[in-house]
Amino acid sequence: MSRTPALFIGHGSPLNALAANDYTRRLAEAGRLAPAPQAVLCVSAHWESAGTWVNAQARPKTIHDFRGFPRELHEKIYPAPGAPELAREISALLGTRARGTTLDWGLDHGAWSVLVHLFPKADVPVLQLSMDRALAPSERFEIGRALAPLRERGVWILGSGDLVHNLYEMNPDRGAPYPWAEDFERNVMDRIAARDFAALTAPSFYAQKALGQSHPSLEHFWPLLYVLGATHADDRLAMIHEGFELGTISLTSFAFVP
Repeated sequence: MSRTPALFIGHGSPLNALAANDYTRRLAEAGRLAPAPQAVLCVSAHWESAGTWVNAQARPKTIHDFRGFPRELHEKIYPAPGAPELAREISALLGTRARGTTLDWGLDHGAWSVLVHLFPKADVPVLQLSMDRALAPSERFEIGRALAPLRERGVWILGSGDLVHNLYEMNPDRGAPYPWAEDFERNVMDRIAARDFAALTAPSFYAQKALGQSHPSLEHFWPLLYVLGATHADDRLAMIHEGFELGTISLTSFAFVP
């Protein structure tokens, strides 16, 4: 079996689950980057926890973890099967890095709003890995490294967040990103393209003012670190989509493929 992709998707607004535009068409194309996976393991910005957990539901519920959106979105269901046995294997693979499996989650919108475009038939088993709030960036990267062998077994690694995510300064009337947002994203992408992953886990990176403006809180940046950890030295970077919405929310998405 050939190695599967490791993807980072900028998921943006939950409304993207209902959209039909260039961004969603690119996601649909990304779903055909490789043969259909055995399963998808998703690390979403919207599941933070005390400790690292693996969701082991056989039929993961669709979590509508938002308010104030159209009824159609609140009623959207993504009925993909889970993968309980794989969840237990992943928990064992992570060893002391994980607390175990849980039945108390499902698929949050960071996962299903992307998956509806990647795999619209909802016929691929999906499970989620939570993000321990207490971990250092380097520890998130190391969890990704521990998950990398799953890519040899037909499992796609999917990180769902945003390279820039500032809800406080977003502007619905703005078409282009703010210069500071564009500059921050370019800096991150330059380091990713150069495989300078150490720079993105270094304490100095998290002390810079530009990070605080681009991420008033870090949960949308963290999934990237898991994905970077899951890469192989001979992976190539394949862009899926580049762009922003509302001036401060990045939709830039890419994959590491063999």
